[in-house]
Amino acid sequence: MAPSLGRIRALTELLGDPQRCYSVIHLTGTNGKGSTAAMIDALLRADGLRAGRFTSPHVMGVTERITIYGEPISEERFDEVWREIEPYVAIVDDQLVDGVRMTFFEIITAMAFAAFADAPVDVAVIEVGLGGTWDATNVADADVAVITPIALDHTHLLGTSISDIAREKAGIIKPGAQAILAGQPLEAAQVLLERCAEVGALVQREGIEFGVIDRQLAVGGQLLRVNASEGPVDEIFLPLHGAHQAANAAQALAAVEAFLGMKALNPDVAREGFATVRSPGRLELVRRSPAIVLDAAHNPHGAQAAAAGITEAFAFAPLVGVVGVMADKDARGLLQIFEEIMNKVVITQVASTSRGMPAEQLGEVAEEIFGADRVRVVPRLDDAIDAAVSLAEESGVGLPGVLITGSVVLVGEARTLLAAGSDQGEGDLDDDWDPEDADAGEDGAFGRADWP
Repeated sequence: MAPSLGRIRALTELLGDPQRCYSVIHLTGTNGKGSTAAMIDALLRADGLRAGRFTSPHVMGVTERITIYGEPISEERFDEVWREIEPYVAIVDDQLVDGVRMTFFEIITAMAFAAFADAPVDVAVIEVGLGGTWDATNVADADVAVITPIALDHTHLLGTSISDIAREKAGIIKPGAQAILAGQPLEAAQVLLERCAEVGALVQREGIEFGVIDRQLAVGGQLLRVNASEGPVDEIFLPLHGAHQAANAAQALAAVEAFLGMKALNPDVAREGFATVRSPGRLELVRRSPAIVLDAAHNPHGAQAAAAGITEAFAFAPLVGVVGVMADKDARGLLQIFEEIMNKVVITQVASTSRGMPAEQLGEVAEEIFGADRVRVVPRLDDAIDAAVSLAEESGVGLPGVLITGSVVLVGEARTLLAAGSDQGEGDLDDDWDPEDADAGEDGAFGRADWP
């Protein structure tokens, strides 16, 4: 980490500022950015626009980060873009802006900007890597800034309070832009609204200008009715699970309609776009007998959403967890939430990076929370999955399930083992699921924010 816009700005200037060749919708927040970005991308393309999308981190392969017209950039084109910008990266590196060479994230951000300009795209949906103000993506000036729910995460980099983190993320709201704000804790809401007032941004808030009116479980996802710019839109099928994904959908629709100049998106176009959304590793069912679900929750806020979503969408009994986390994450907070829904947990370790917390260390924390009799420590992921499957099948009654979670990287490793080449909703995945219909309750998504 080297917080500065100096290096990325120097590089984009050498490249002719490709990020100014198209409109931009910019997203930040603690959780939900990737799914919301995927929904915005799908809606834009359903409306006939040529869209590009830049997200991070990737789940299985780095080319996932740069999507053009709905498809990840090819490996060949990825190599071409790198070779095109490599000489300019060398020039910036020689300058040692702020004393360091360019970071990986700065370089791949510039690659995305260049690839979108060459494609070309009409609009780029850009997800921040971390924070907002000092994120490399923030050299782009967005027409629409989307702020998903803010919670404590990356506190060693972004600040130890919600207001500090919100202040960093508010930096993507630029003068004259439109700000689409998800429900927020009061301290975050205050900071975001102050930023909007400061730069003259037009605000839309979840629970006031947009939100989920109603939702029901459906086979392979949920059926939504959402509040849009010109009134409710119903009969929206979203092939993703959880109340948090419904809220993401409402925010995505609000962002697209704001981008279109507060013009209502044709309801049939909205339905078409949402029906195509895929978000790998987000309550994704990848195997059956027993069922195995992947979710990339890596902080307590994300764990709460995942726990609620899997409880609602799947009637697992028992549920066995496979959990591995990064060393800098709130492992205790994560495990405390999952303890309420997991009968047993298999603790494992992220293998593909040295940043993973050792399985033995995480296992000690888990035993304090679950009790030793409910915890197994299996460092290798493939062995951990086998152990979890065996534990799930031991009961002999009910519908056993396995949830693999705790880290985006861990989920990527698991997906490589279990679902390579598959996408949610295709092949042998969740076509047989038929959960009972259930109303979202009176609160729905309204009231998620304590707006001042």
